[in-house]
Amino acid sequence: MKDLLQSIPHTGKIEWIGLRPQKRGALASVQNARLTPEEGLTGDHYSGRSGKRQVTLVQAEHLPVVAAILRKDKTDPALTRRNIVVSGINLLALKGQQFRMGEALLEYTGACHPCSRMEENFGPGGYNAMRGHGGITAKVIEGGTIAVGDVVSLIVSSNEPDHE
Repeated sequence: MKDLLQSIPHTGKIEWIGLRPQKRGALASVQNARLTPEEGLTGDHYSGRSGKRQVTLVQAEHLPVVAAILRKDKTDPALTRRNIVVSGINLLALKGQQFRMGEALLEYTGACHPCSRMEENFGPGGYNAMRGHGGITAKVIEGGTIAVGDVVSLIVSSNEPDHE
């Protein structure tokens, strides 16, 4: 089973990055951002808080599903209140794993469940449309710069002893 959990043969890609400088404020779309273990996502209102929710990520492939449930043409990623949209890799498959995103190393810390703000952002049904599509939370292990277009890849841990 461990081999299956660490078998993600494809990489993902950062499609969108959003920073929210103020609590309950709008997300500003940016092309790149800096991550640090101390601050998390620099410039975001969560910046400087340590813990399990330094960065939030949502699956790009889920955005059309949310739009379809809401009977809309598309979903603006800023309305999800997540920091990073990733395509091409199943974010839930990163559970219990570390992953590289641009220069930074992150660790999956949990599911990112929707909040009541989804009703405000998407209108009636927004909360339930996001259920199961809320993405994940992560903490920063090693800092670095990330940018739209950067690769997202699983770090496969090795428990084998070194042989010299």
